[in-house]
Amino acid sequence: MTTYAFRLLNVFAESTFGGNPLCVFEDARGMDDATMQALALQFNLSETTFVLPSDRADAQVRIFTPGYEMRFAGHPTLGTAHAVRDLVSSGDRLTLEFKAGVVPVEAKGDVWTFTAPHVGRRNCRG
Repeated sequence: MTTYAFRLLNVFAESTFGGNPLCVFEDARGMDDATMQALALQFNLSETTFVLPSDRADAQVRIFTPGYEMRFAGHPTLGTAHAVRDLVSSGDRLTLEFKAGVVPVEAKGDVWTFTAPHVGRRNCRG
């Protein structure tokens, strides 16, 4: 059986067990889409991320909910950036590649910020 390292993080946490939980798989090489989706369903968190190598950024990130893959989302970006900084020793500035594009992310201590990609306009009817 193949094993994969992962981290459980609390994004936006101001106390222990606070914040928004996120599972980050540190090295998703060899995982297919069905496996990523199954793992996201198994963890049953709002999002689970999978870190892969990238030719365009410090890391490629895929985001899955228990039901589908997302092009981009804020809380998984911040939590995954925190994990990637440890994994690749990138310092406080790094870039992450998502299906929506490459996103610059920056930390001041453990507080992360990013510039969101343009993911298209959606029309809403009320």
